[in-house]
Amino acid sequence: MKSLFKPSLNWLLIFIPISICLRFVPSLSNDTALFVTSCLGIIPLAGWMGKATEHLSANMGQGVGALLNATFGNAAELIIALVALSQGLIGVVKASITGSIIGNILLVLGLSLFSGGLKFKKQTFNKTAAHAVSTTLILAAIALIIPTVFHMAADKVEGGWTRAADLRLSLGIAVVLFVTYLATLVFSLKTHKVLFAGESHDPESKESHWPRKTAIAVLFVATAFVILLSEFLVGTVEHARAAFGLTEVFVGVVVVAIIGNAAEHSTAILMAMKNEMDLSMGIAIGSSLQIALFVAPVLVFASYPLGHPMDLEFSLAEVVAVFAAVFIVAQISADGESNWLEGLQLLSVYIILAILFFFLPEATQTADIPSAISGH
Repeated sequence: MKSLFKPSLNWLLIFIPISICLRFVPSLSNDTALFVTSCLGIIPLAGWMGKATEHLSANMGQGVGALLNATFGNAAELIIALVALSQGLIGVVKASITGSIIGNILLVLGLSLFSGGLKFKKQTFNKTAAHAVSTTLILAAIALIIPTVFHMAADKVEGGWTRAADLRLSLGIAVVLFVTYLATLVFSLKTHKVLFAGESHDPESKESHWPRKTAIAVLFVATAFVILLSEFLVGTVEHARAAFGLTEVFVGVVVVAIIGNAAEHSTAILMAMKNEMDLSMGIAIGSSLQIALFVAPVLVFASYPLGHPMDLEFSLAEVVAVFAAVFIVAQISADGESNWLEGLQLLSVYIILAILFFFLPEATQTADIPSAISGH
């Protein structure tokens, strides 16, 4: 009984039946309320996906465990993005990519370093592995800025920029990113897996884990409900934007990203508080890497059969946000040590960027960058 009344994200599971009622009972229909309840319902589901994955990967080592946690942690957001893409909300989808990258390495990692740092004066992790991942993040950031640079450069030539050329360029970059992702898997799981194995500092790490069938069943059920609530969320996003006065990019960069990253929030922070920094860093930074190298290309590939071809051209604000996030994380992870102040620094940068996207006018975000710069 005592544990039943202990504060928990599981309390938010009540919003799943509430969302279903709001969606299917005509007398209760309210699009804004459905958006809010769907968001709240997805959060504990994403957490359960992370928890089930943690048990599933318990005997596979920290490297594989971080990979599985990052993959299924991003599954909720990938589902939301695919549903939004199928309905033509390309702006929200692209913004969610940006939001996931900066959210994982600033918000999730920041909370992890801060929480773990409050409990342990100094925490350590494998700096060689952290450097390799940070360098790959820089590569991903460079790849994501290229379509924007292409637009700015080609637009200066008469007929130099076309939508078709932008789509072909983005498709080519998506292929390169996906191949790079496969190479990182070989590096982290085969040729250099010792760098990502980590070292357990948690005396409770040998605790009993769920049977494999139980973990898979939980993953299956949680995923099914995430798909359902994602349909509700995407279908009401326009009403919610109007009701709360939010821009499309703010919804994608902040709201959708935070909801989709709930699994990383719980697992990465928990691992940091157990002084399992290799696993915590692997989940947080690895999730951003998977968004850039796996999720973004998959969304580009999927956009064609879904009938809404998507490019990888982002607004100037989004490009700056990604580079700022990658830069500060590379600086903080260079020495292989962390403390609560570094976590607070990451959180500060995230809050500053969130404020930027909140106040940035819709027209500025959706306008072509060359036109915005030249004033055309």
